[in-house]
Amino acid sequence: MSWIEALILGIIQGLTEFLPVSSSGHLEIGKHILGVQATDNLTFTLVVHGATVLSTIVVFRKDITNLITGLFSFKWNPETEYIFKIGVSMIPIGIVGVFFKDYVEELFNTNKILLLVGAMLLITATLLAFTFYAKAKDKDVSFKDAFIIGIAQTIAVLPGISRSGSTIATGLLLGNKREAVARFSFLMVLIPILGENVLSLLKDDVSSTGTIGFLPLLVGFTGAFISGLLACKAMINLVKKGKLIYFAIYCAVVGTIAIIWGF
Repeated sequence: MSWIEALILGIIQGLTEFLPVSSSGHLEIGKHILGVQATDNLTFTLVVHGATVLSTIVVFRKDITNLITGLFSFKWNPETEYIFKIGVSMIPIGIVGVFFKDYVEELFNTNKILLLVGAMLLITATLLAFTFYAKAKDKDVSFKDAFIIGIAQTIAVLPGISRSGSTIATGLLLGNKREAVARFSFLMVLIPILGENVLSLLKDDVSSTGTIGFLPLLVGFTGAFISGLLACKAMINLVKKGKLIYFAIYCAVVGTIAIIWGF
């Protein structure tokens, strides 16, 4: 992998991790366009995912600090309750990550990956389109909502189903406030991403996959971090303004092209 290819894939990862267009789906499309197979390299995957986690932490640093401070007051308060809601949301993805991770990874090795990505992007488009009719309510995420949003996040392990798109759309359809569901969607993903990376480290030997040089890794990390930072902030504003319908159109177009290309 050259540094140019690493930069492109890093930017794709950063943008699509937060924008509701599916990072896994776009990385698969990017692989086929560039003819690069190194995105399967564990080291590169860990680096770009680490960059997106860091960008989330930077954007929500005040929220995270307040939540940690509230948690270590060792009493039931809004911060502790919020963290428990995040914990509830992680139950579905935790079950899949521990018991079905190998089956999920097999989906990415199919020869018809573009067909799968295209079909799932159409589902993402449909889900985002439904939010156009969702009425904004003055409601915060409940424990029940957190679990349902967690199920939506679990479905998003399929390449082409957007994690941010599915969780935010589900939260909006449940009647949650736009800003509240966007905040919850981005904060709930931190531990699952870190947990997935830890499981990958325990399962695989990073040193054995270290075929990518330091420069591409650095460039990929930087591209993912900066683009992720911009995308995260932009997505929050877009959710507030209720403009997810444009991403529904985008996913429908890209999904259709991917299906045609896959044939």
